[in-house]
Amino acid sequence: MKMDTRLFGRFVVSLPDVNTVGVIADSAEVASLLVGEAIQVADDFNAKNLELRHEQLVEHPKLVHQVTDKVHMRLALPATDEELWSQLKSKVRSQIRKPQRNTDFSVEWGGVELLDQFYDVFCQNMRDLGTPPFGKALLASILDAFTDSAEICCVRLGGSTVASALLIHGPGTTQVPSSSSLRRVNSTNANMLMYWHLLERSIQRGQSEFDFGRSSKDSGTFRFKKQWGATPHPAAWQHYVREGSAEDMRPSSGKYDLMIKTWKKLPVGVTRLIGPSIVRGIP
Repeated sequence: MKMDTRLFGRFVVSLPDVNTVGVIADSAEVASLLVGEAIQVADDFNAKNLELRHEQLVEHPKLVHQVTDKVHMRLALPATDEELWSQLKSKVRSQIRKPQRNTDFSVEWGGVELLDQFYDVFCQNMRDLGTPPFGKALLASILDAFTDSAEICCVRLGGSTVASALLIHGPGTTQVPSSSSLRRVNSTNANMLMYWHLLERSIQRGQSEFDFGRSSKDSGTFRFKKQWGATPHPAAWQHYVREGSAEDMRPSSGKYDLMIKTWKKLPVGVTRLIGPSIVRGIP
């Protein structure tokens, strides 16, 4: 995908809005040819960087830069939620039981009719993280295109949605492209309750794997996913760099620290208004 913005410049990325995608080929020779074509696209586009989000490294002389600090966290699902419960450590079960015993909590599943509630929590969480949110129209199009496999989970406390997630059930694997909870309810373990329901739902649909998404190794989100039994799988991002470095677009590069700090202070309404136009240019 070609990306051209005034703020970040020109990039070519293998589908920036999904967890993983790169070269798909049945031989090393074909893979190298495909990479060569992608490099030509980047040259013709005068892009700073070509980013291929592989899970296994592809051999090519021009893919000399790699970013391997992130991993995909995935959980092999048992046949029943009872089996999953028995696999959890006692601390995790205790954290789930706390909100389960609170009668002020309720959980609802649905589609586009829950999008407004999901988006309110999502935008609040993205602002707090210092990240521009996707536009609501993009999320609506996902729900519309995958009516049988995409759904929203809303966790309510006292009637107000405090945590919400978007699930997509693929062939054998359920992914959670986005999940959010309000920081003010962290002490209630609302997020733990939500993730238990996400996993339970996946098992009920006969899925064999739950993909928690990417995390940096040993980060807070890495440890959160690991406690559910998820294990790390490689995320081998390879780069053909024409200008700058492979790390330039990463939040950890330091280039955007001031921008992130400022974003966290903006009113949520402002981030909802201007965020979607900015996030389109972030690989």
